[in-house]
Amino acid sequence: MNHKESFLQYLQLEKRYSPHTVRSYSNDLEQFSSFLSEQNLSAEPELVTSQDIRSWIVRLLENDYSPVSVHRKISCLRVFFRYLRKEGRINTDPLEKVVLPKTRKRLPVFVEEESLTRLLDNYDFGNDFKGIRNRTIIEMLYVTGMRRSELINLRYNDIDLPEASAKVTGKRNKQRIIPLMKSFIVRLEEYIRVSEDYRVNRDENWFFVNDKGNKLYDKYVYNIVKDYLAMVTTIEKKSPHILRHTFATHMLNRGADLNSIKEFLGHANLSATQIYTHNTFEKLRKIYKQAHPRA
Repeated sequence: MNHKESFLQYLQLEKRYSPHTVRSYSNDLEQFSSFLSEQNLSAEPELVTSQDIRSWIVRLLENDYSPVSVHRKISCLRVFFRYLRKEGRINTDPLEKVVLPKTRKRLPVFVEEESLTRLLDNYDFGNDFKGIRNRTIIEMLYVTGMRRSELINLRYNDIDLPEASAKVTGKRNKQRIIPLMKSFIVRLEEYIRVSEDYRVNRDENWFFVNDKGNKLYDKYVYNIVKDYLAMVTTIEKKSPHILRHTFATHMLNRGADLNSIKEFLGHANLSATQIYTHNTFEKLRKIYKQAHPRA
């Protein structure tokens, strides 16, 4: 087994990275290896130098990769070379002397509370299976803050109606319990009732299914959310992840503490959650400029 194969196996089996992340790492390593070949440089990890990596960064930027994309690709190399060093396959890490281009910290985009309330309270989704399911999907994402992949992988026994809670399996198979609002339980009961006739594979027991009774997939959920959000917001990106940002921002604006939001979102550490404080700060800055006589 070569270095790359053993590394990808390590990510999948030991680090429990998602298949999507493993594929991304594989593609980044392949791209870096191709660059080295083009430059007549050795792709053997023990022969890769800091200068080789800096040259790749320059090439990426010349090809209009954003600093954020460059950071992601170099992050892949960083994990790869740390793994090789830990395994004793190389003696030095060529990333130690590499300085990355600066990135602008982007604030999470979210839907205004009034707009989302208008969608959920006033829009007629319809009383058929499709309408009730679509509304339930959007509300589930918004009232829990769960990820799209977590919603797709929900099973019937993950939803505890009497306890008003959902068991969610997040990144690296980490599980957490999310409380559900009593008013939302009524919505879930309605969805369960209308979905009974659409379940073709009851052994798998997926909670959300498509019109043919099969498990949902990423693009399917993305299109549902995009189509409905387009009715109430003009923000450019209308993905399921925007509802996760919206959940966290609305909670924080209404007084929830950061640690609680961290637990809801399933973040490994608080630093990942702190980005939502910037939205609150921007709101305070706007109020300050409007209200203070010296502003």
